[in-house]
Amino acid sequence: MSDVQKRSVKAPTDESRGRRVVVGVAGGIAAYKACHLVRDFKEAGDDVRVVPTPSALEFVGAATFEALSGHPVDTGVFSRVDEVQHVRVGQEADLVVIAPATADVIARIAAGRADDLLTATVLVATCPIVIAPAMHTEMWLNPATQANVTTLRERGITVLEPAHGRLTGKDTGPGRLLEPHVIAEMARTVLATGPLSQSLSGKRVLISAGGTQENIDPVRYIGNRSSGRQGFALADVAAHKGANVTVVAGNTEELETPAGAEVVRVRSTREMEAAMRERAAEADVIIMAAAVSDYRPEHEATSKLKKGQANEDLETLHLVENPDILRGLVAMRDAGQTQARILGFAAETDQPLEHGQAKLARKGADMLMVNDVSGGKVFGQPRNSGWLLTRDGNVAEVADGSKHEVAARIWDAVERFEK
Repeated sequence: MSDVQKRSVKAPTDESRGRRVVVGVAGGIAAYKACHLVRDFKEAGDDVRVVPTPSALEFVGAATFEALSGHPVDTGVFSRVDEVQHVRVGQEADLVVIAPATADVIARIAAGRADDLLTATVLVATCPIVIAPAMHTEMWLNPATQANVTTLRERGITVLEPAHGRLTGKDTGPGRLLEPHVIAEMARTVLATGPLSQSLSGKRVLISAGGTQENIDPVRYIGNRSSGRQGFALADVAAHKGANVTVVAGNTEELETPAGAEVVRVRSTREMEAAMRERAAEADVIIMAAAVSDYRPEHEATSKLKKGQANEDLETLHLVENPDILRGLVAMRDAGQTQARILGFAAETDQPLEHGQAKLARKGADMLMVNDVSGGKVFGQPRNSGWLLTRDGNVAEVADGSKHEVAARIWDAVERFEK
């Protein structure tokens, strides 16, 4: 589809406060989760207007949305006609998020209908629009729904992939509404970096995430402060861009599994190496975002080493070097065992750019994301920044942003590199 046929969209705002957010709510059982979404945006300092469909009010009353948003709630195009509300709400919005979006609402938006305040608002809006579907699996997979979703995406509207899980009754499958905080994070990412297209559709993506742990004894280990948030954010964004995503995850127990991704749990560096090498041949893109332990104890005690007793194994640890996973994957690429583009990460505390450039040359990856982790930055934190290096000598600064925003910028760079 040509650029002329796509929606004319306002440029993403750089403001982090005071945005005007419209939260659309369709008539599904997941409508109650929209209350949490409204609260998330309000706590971020946004001015939130809730626009439900008439059937949504069968699940959550108008008084609830009014109390949470601080604005009146209307559903029809004839409400507040003197204010031309059916046009004004969409015109003034900086962001429109519809959650849950039923199959019916998706179909009406795709058809360009404007028979209630929500669809009229969408038809008028030129700001980013994010749709979070929620419906039974059969409805989601129905060719009519999938055709409507494709139409919306071609118009520049971001339609998120639904989660896989428990639905109404005993049914389980794809179609569950994403958790509200995930929807809010993805919406803020779209606002900062632009719509999420299906540009990775059909791509097989392999990502490592989190820190590895090397046992000293059954209760102690060597590890690091990596939370795995950046790796999981990369998986989140890739899945919503249509990729088939596998995450080999180290210490990431506190994180929710990215919707649509397969997660392989490992603990040690050698376990991560084996899992990555096993899957590398089938991957189109490999991202080594994990912070692996470079060394491990030479000997792992089978029982707890006792403090206060003469114990040389506890007083002095003899370490041996772990395998270099990134360099091993590059060797597989050089030997023709994988055709994947390979991106690595470098966590540095001093002269990060210089050390990152040296690491890229040493490892031989296609790209390297360099982070300055000094002073408690990045590891375990919600934000990130740094430099993205390519093997042809290009250096691009990655501006400070949430880890999902940084993930979106990394994927944009990966896609440009492949062209």
